[in-house]
Amino acid sequence: MTKRTQLALATALVAALALGASGCSDPKKGSAGGGASNPASANDGKILGGAPVKGGTLTVLSNQDFAHLDPARNWVMPTMDFGTRLLYRTLVTFKAEPGKSGSELVPDLATDLGTPSNGGRTWTFTLKEGVKYEDGSPIKAQDIKYNVERSMAPDLTGGPDYAAQYLADAEGYKGPLQGKHLDSVKTPDDRTIVFELKRPVAEFSATATLPTFAPVPESQEKGTQYDARPFSSGPYKIESYDRDKKLVLVRNEHWDAKTDTVRKAYPDKFVVVMGLKGGQIDDRIIAGEGADASSVQWSDMRPESAPKVLPKPEVKSRLLAESQGCTEMLQMNNSRAPFDDPKVREALQYAVDKEAVVTAGGGPALNEVATAYLPPALSGGKQADTLKIAPSGDPAKAKELLKAAGKETLKVSLAVSTGDKGKAEAVQQGLARAGVEVVIDTVDPGAYYDVIGDTTTAPDLVLSGWCPDYPSGSTFLPFVFDGRTIKAKGNSGNYSQFKDEATIKRIDEINAMADAKEANQAWIDLDAEIMKKSPAVPVLLERKPLLVGTNIAGAFGHPVWVGQLDYATIGLKDPSKSQG
Repeated sequence: MTKRTQLALATALVAALALGASGCSDPKKGSAGGGASNPASANDGKILGGAPVKGGTLTVLSNQDFAHLDPARNWVMPTMDFGTRLLYRTLVTFKAEPGKSGSELVPDLATDLGTPSNGGRTWTFTLKEGVKYEDGSPIKAQDIKYNVERSMAPDLTGGPDYAAQYLADAEGYKGPLQGKHLDSVKTPDDRTIVFELKRPVAEFSATATLPTFAPVPESQEKGTQYDARPFSSGPYKIESYDRDKKLVLVRNEHWDAKTDTVRKAYPDKFVVVMGLKGGQIDDRIIAGEGADASSVQWSDMRPESAPKVLPKPEVKSRLLAESQGCTEMLQMNNSRAPFDDPKVREALQYAVDKEAVVTAGGGPALNEVATAYLPPALSGGKQADTLKIAPSGDPAKAKELLKAAGKETLKVSLAVSTGDKGKAEAVQQGLARAGVEVVIDTVDPGAYYDVIGDTTTAPDLVLSGWCPDYPSGSTFLPFVFDGRTIKAKGNSGNYSQFKDEATIKRIDEINAMADAKEANQAWIDLDAEIMKKSPAVPVLLERKPLLVGTNIAGAFGHPVWVGQLDYATIGLKDPSKSQG
């Protein structure tokens, strides 16, 4: 969940923002926190292009392939949006609406949001009648059980860990590929699925929105190759998929809109064109010629495109830049020297120049400095500031801490997604002020999370974001800082490999709280305690800037999926003008 940027573009970007900012002088007012004075926030909460007309081809221009489309492995927020809105359905989902209402839960494959019993340790869902796969065969409760089990297979890495964490007797379970099944997921008949949990989970309905709770029939199992051809339960199916080049989706004629209150399935076809340069994508959609008028972008608008967009009302009217609701962090590898020393980690908290990273990430219209791990939506609308470090850092204090740790000079490696090289250079320059030499390794964005998730070859530093899967601290801190979530391969979230017994104990205590308000405050308090131990440096809060073509309708950034376009309701103004 990262931005694409170049540090050298700061001057052009600042000039563009000045043109579009209507005299804004307070950088906080023009930050990702928003407000009408922010030139990128003009379309917040709006649906662009009016109501779509059914038909035509909608093209998605992308700089990358999807890391995983297999629902057991899909845990990157924009890809979760794409997968669950177009290719597969889940037990529960979110409304297809902009703003706060988009966070509301609605039944999807299930008839309701689930029924708890046994003090919240048992959850029962009943499937709707008439839900079918792309071949017309019925979707069965056993197929959802099978995918939940698949999510725990060691070979199917990268997916959400909730099932493994919540289900009773799941410890040590290795998935169904060897013929073993979980007794804690029961399917008494084809339309009923029952989950037995190890502890009460009041928000399990929200957990059931994740791709883990999409159906996969055992007969379609292809192991790691399932990524290339998920079997559709949604409104579209895969016609062709040439990895790293093009994905073509066409209608699933067995999807029945009568069973689906969320997905509108306006276009006849979706075409995802991959491997394009970010600036090239921006220019094509800004120009809006031919098929590009019916296109949207997957990757974020690049900072150097701001002068072509913000000062021009016609183009700016086609820019969405919703808050991502995520925190981007510089995670330090706590499992080995030098970052196994808390003093060295604390030194980096002071060494990072967050203001420079904000500039590299698109300036104050698209980012603001982060001061805590939990994003504002999980901490009462404003982040805490436990350490009270200046946004530009304090290199003198960092040097003092490093000297106390016997590390007056350091040389460390930093892995970033290719498009984040500018932000990496800003980190590099900030740390150099404190005597820390940073060697940058750029990784293809489609492979980035697999690379940094391999603990045997993990670098010293990674730049990565974490977003709550739904509005609860339980979907943030445990996944990023609970040492029990670390995997040798497919590690997700805890890239710092932080293992701290006091933190683990407190996570369990908070998870056991029945009072949601009490738990919410406890997560905020725990955030402050972890900040003092400095496993990672919170760096940025971001917006997601996305341009849409002149023929696009029904476009808005969804609040749950980090401001990504909601593919459930997007379409075209005039399908006859589309191509492909």
